[in-house]
Amino acid sequence: MENLVTADLARSAKGAVPSPDFWRGKRVFLTGHTGFKGCWLSLWLTTLGARVCGYSLAPSSDPCMFEVLGLAQSCESKIGDIRDKENLQEELSEFEPEIVFHLAAQPLVRQSYITPLETFSTNVMGTANLLDACRDLTALRAIVCVTTDKVYENREWLWAYRETEALGGHDPYSASKACAEFVASAYRNSFFSNDSQISVATARAGNIVGGGDWADDRLLPDCIRAITSAQELEIRHPGAIRPWQHALEPLCGYLLLAENLFSGNKDYATAFNFGPSNERLISVKSIVEMVADCWDGALSFRLHEADAARHEANILALDSTKSRQLLNWQPKLSAMKAVQMSIDWYKAFYDSGSKTLMIDLTENQIADYSRKLCGPTMPDGKD
Repeated sequence: MENLVTADLARSAKGAVPSPDFWRGKRVFLTGHTGFKGCWLSLWLTTLGARVCGYSLAPSSDPCMFEVLGLAQSCESKIGDIRDKENLQEELSEFEPEIVFHLAAQPLVRQSYITPLETFSTNVMGTANLLDACRDLTALRAIVCVTTDKVYENREWLWAYRETEALGGHDPYSASKACAEFVASAYRNSFFSNDSQISVATARAGNIVGGGDWADDRLLPDCIRAITSAQELEIRHPGAIRPWQHALEPLCGYLLLAENLFSGNKDYATAFNFGPSNERLISVKSIVEMVADCWDGALSFRLHEADAARHEANILALDSTKSRQLLNWQPKLSAMKAVQMSIDWYKAFYDSGSKTLMIDLTENQIADYSRKLCGPTMPDGKD
């Protein structure tokens, strides 16, 4: 018995790795493939040998990771709106996916105050359109709908939220993502239950950093814009605590979740959190200071009085015990390492801009991260 316990602990320390043998040749449909996380996931899937078809709006930033990595050449890229049910269904039927990742969304809290109806129509009806379009796909086995850590009714608790906590949303973005969870649950119970070959799960993560993000109104891209334009950065809510993590951490969880869903075991057809351990929760100000350190002090910043009319949570943390136990998912990177990897990416881009260099660097960061999964988790700042 003692040897079995020791073996279980050893496996837990290492964590599971997405399987090239599983993904090789799989047909994967990915909404939101031109977005930040979608680009990382597209590249990871192609390096695993999957055949990827992306469906998304055209890239909205300049520069954009989708073009930097030349992803239009490595996957089938379909430009479309998930609110266009007819077009979405046509593309899904033509591609005949075995696995679907749904990442397409209006992803910004503050933008949702400016365009609330667009936020609700994209995040709620877009999710409903996708799930409805998947109902008659004969090859499909697994759907992973990505939402956010902000789906929970935030009570400013000091402890982390579990998947069984009440859902809610103070702002239009958070509320729309909570609604997307309800949509996924309704379709799962009504159309993808035990007698269906298709399994549906939702994945909750947030506050992602990584190279290639140029979205407006996100902390790390705001830092990069301030550095590259020699401007001073204004920080809202410097004391706000968030579950910061590199994009590769939750993406690894999404891949592992899809592998388990594909098996047909309905125990995985539910919600999963993907967040760092509580000791790795970091304030906004601390992240900005890390960026400044990693870029040799090139970032100057000052505190800014936040708009009190636009609510933002002060503390938010996820309990990822379920993902650790059922998926053997293990976050590996400290906040400092996540920031350092991100800054290495941006420095390489602004120093060179070579497409070949950036593809190699991004693939190497994925490979290095995968190797970390085969070793023990290191304390903050040591990995």
